[in-house]
Amino acid sequence: MATLPVIEMSPLFDRADAVGRARVAGEIAGACEAHGFFYLTGHGIDLATLADLETQSRRFFALPEEEKLRIDMARGGRAWRGYFPVGGELTSGAPDQKEGLYLGTDLAADHSRVQARMPLHGANLWPPALPELKVAAEAYMAGATRAAAALMEGFSISLGLPDDYFRDAYTTEPTVLFRIFNYPAQGPGADARSWGVGEHTDYGLLTLLAQDRFGGLQVKAPGGWIEAPPIEGALVCNIGDMLERLTGGRYRSTPHRVRNVSGHDRLSFPLFFDPDFNARMAPLPGVAITTGADGRWDGASVHDFDGTYGDYLLSKVAKVFPNLVDDALT
Repeated sequence: MATLPVIEMSPLFDRADAVGRARVAGEIAGACEAHGFFYLTGHGIDLATLADLETQSRRFFALPEEEKLRIDMARGGRAWRGYFPVGGELTSGAPDQKEGLYLGTDLAADHSRVQARMPLHGANLWPPALPELKVAAEAYMAGATRAAAALMEGFSISLGLPDDYFRDAYTTEPTVLFRIFNYPAQGPGADARSWGVGEHTDYGLLTLLAQDRFGGLQVKAPGGWIEAPPIEGALVCNIGDMLERLTGGRYRSTPHRVRNVSGHDRLSFPLFFDPDFNARMAPLPGVAITTGADGRWDGASVHDFDGTYGDYLLSKVAKVFPNLVDDALT
């Protein structure tokens, strides 16, 4: 069975290590051309941070439903933050078998983008009954964002671009969104067709995913669906639609899905490190488009899109929580 490659990324934190950075960049290119998915080690997030995030997240999901709904997403408004219950999020029109907490870059009310009422920008909502979750989640988000920024230098090098190309062109002020998901254990009578989250691709540049020990992630590799089981201390990285668009399809945004068959509640922690909301998305200079809609479950091509990343993101999230669109996105 095919397996995903493992990339040790620590040289990307050291500008003086040109040889190591070139090696990592080559491994990134190979992984993105083959799968669009790989494992990351050397990312700088220690096991204690990961363990604390899992502990506090399990405590959150164990709270009574009415306590979790005190930070319901309907209260998050245009920031698109807060809790949703099982079945509250849709993938391709079907309810996911998961509950979750939406978070992101925490912006104060006087921030210019909040003042401008820019969608998906604003303050996080935290459970009053569990202040420890805020501490654990913010520690993880800081580490994962730092790792993602370093990883984007590796992507720049892998494409023959200056180290800071993506930072200067797209991520000086990145769109950073973070999710804490709980996939409840499915009983013996559960519908075998039900998915924790159905087949989909991510929207932006890259996703860094921490997952607990129970697994359930599946990736659509060239030879068919393969498992991406957890490796202790490692993150899973996958690229999103906009990196496929920027590279003309050289790097593919790969469909993936989740089914929890472990018999236990499964946690996952995806952080999305994506372009500035206002960045216009077009292929990199000199890049020829080599892919279309082939292989995508939705029959759509990312190369047909023309606009800013915010335009693309809003077109997608409007389908995920259609009941919130009127309040949050208009």
